Amino acid sequence: MKIPKRLQPLVDDGLIDEVISRLMSGKEADVFVVRCGEHIRCAKVYKDAMKRSFKKAAQYQEGRKVRSGRQARAMEKGSKYGRQQQEEIWQNAEIDALARLAAAGVRVPETFGCVDGVLLMELVSDGAGNVAPQLGEVTMSQEHAMEDHTLMMRYIMLMLCAGIVHGDLSEFNVLVDDYGPVIIDLPQAVNAAANNSAQAMFARDVNNMRRYYGEFAPALLKTQYAKEMWALFEEGNLTPNSTLTGEFEDDSNSADVGSVLEEINAAMEEEYERRERIRDAEEGA
Repeated sequence: MKIPKRLQPLVDDGLIDEVISRLMSGKEADVFVVRCGEHIRCAKVYKDAMKRSFKKAAQYQEGRKVRSGRQARAMEKGSKYGRQQQEEIWQNAEIDALARLAAAGVRVPETFGCVDGVLLMELVSDGAGNVAPQLGEVTMSQEHAMEDHTLMMRYIMLMLCAGIVHGDLSEFNVLVDDYGPVIIDLPQAVNAAANNSAQAMFARDVNNMRRYYGEFAPALLKTQYAKEMWALFEEGNLTPNSTLTGEFEDDSNSADVGSVLEEINAAMEEEYERRERIRDAEEGA
């Protein structure tokens, strides 16, 4: 296919030998299948902030470290330099999260560098070499759903132990290869300890997984892994060796109305975005 303008510099530098096809076009990035020597990989081309439609970006960026006071001031003023730094931080957040999660034992794509807003990484594929499907395209038996949900809860626990909340985890941001689920798309990952919305985002991530796997194993719909893990995290007792039960009892008899409303609003927004993604996928088919 014709080489996209954003990929041409990587072709010129010999990092990419051939652009094979466009894999997907999302709201935050375009992804292409490329050949790098003997390896088939994917190139994730981040869209500029003006073209990116990720909602509430500032909420996700809360708690991210800025290297200098000059950067912070420029970003606050919205200068050209400041906007460039915001883009760099947005892109580096995914690279950093992928590296930290891989080291923690979470299955994520391997990365091979980021150049000029283009992230080269592993193409997750099945045994036949075909691109692995999204979790939302996969059906499974009850037993399989129980097994994969248990594995996903472990991955999410390891993420939280590493201080990371995905922030946008759903059946659209998980691929499934011959070895099980692989978590993708982390530019919006948040600092679990430094972001005021981290708990609500974490609960939404966990409950999205509960909802999807619960379609095949209804017993999962009664589990409370989000509350159980967050309580252990807040107490400083969550470790990679923690044993989870999926059970949780609130200590307080009085309801936190604000938190309940926040969870309801988050769930409604997620459902709206989920339907948008399904519609976009059907229109692009």
